[in-house]
Amino acid sequence: MDKLKQMETFVAVAQRGSLTAAAQAEGVAPAVISRRLDGLETRLGVKLLARTTRRVSLTHEGSAYLEDCQRLLHDFASAEASVSAGGVKASGHLRITAPAGFGRRHVAPLVPLFLAEHPDVSLSLNLSDRVVDIVNEGVDCAVRVGDLQDSSLVGVRLADNRRLCVASPAYLKRAGKPAIPADLARHACLTLSSEASQPRGWAFTVAGEPTHVRLNGRLDCTDGKVLHEWCLAGLGIAWRSTWEVSADLKSGRLVSVLDDFAAPANGIFAVFPHARHLALRVRLWIDFLKHSYGDPRYWNR
Repeated sequence: MDKLKQMETFVAVAQRGSLTAAAQAEGVAPAVISRRLDGLETRLGVKLLARTTRRVSLTHEGSAYLEDCQRLLHDFASAEASVSAGGVKASGHLRITAPAGFGRRHVAPLVPLFLAEHPDVSLSLNLSDRVVDIVNEGVDCAVRVGDLQDSSLVGVRLADNRRLCVASPAYLKRAGKPAIPADLARHACLTLSSEASQPRGWAFTVAGEPTHVRLNGRLDCTDGKVLHEWCLAGLGIAWRSTWEVSADLKSGRLVSVLDDFAAPANGIFAVFPHARHLALRVRLWIDFLKHSYGDPRYWNR
């Protein structure tokens, strides 16, 4: 129980940005919060938080540990809810959101299956490439692809997401294959132009280190589906997720390049506001996604 309390305290401090705010939320003295954090860091043997008199910030180890803690605390709450809920059926209205492209392919088709299992639940699905403020817009759960930026939300990893540079055989025959990421500067690169996408450029691993390449091509678009179609039409190289182009790679319509420099996979997450008692319909939706995406056969269809 002490370990659980330490984890809960660490997550609370990381989300609120200060020991004082976390202490006020729990109704204890800041010294109590500080002792729990000291005990946690001593037990783990790493520094999780960089503390000043005004605020705290996560260390590299702390950022990694935060994601694990949020997932474990969610799983713990789900286990308790499963027992306490007993035979109670999920009901009420579920509001979810997802990126447009991923949502069309991998969220919307699952909705009828979920509703068939839970006939007393109704559902609204918002597909948008805008990063929806789920707290202020009353959304229960968001599916997000990529690295999570907002530590005030709880994130449950549903699957890995790998990105590849792809082009049509016709384009590569005409322009040649890039040998290293720097070669992309002389290629026609099809880039996303929305504010929320790839602000640091395309990600690669060069000499064992993460590297981002910023590109300015003749064509950009706010819609990933359009970039995909342009890529199939031979207009250039695109940086796309495997969930979007795997069928094209298998059929030969697209070819991947720079595979030796591919960045490590990021994640596909279900995110939701921190809540001690998550509504049963939300918990079941997250579990449904986790079960669906966790089956390797799903991605090999």
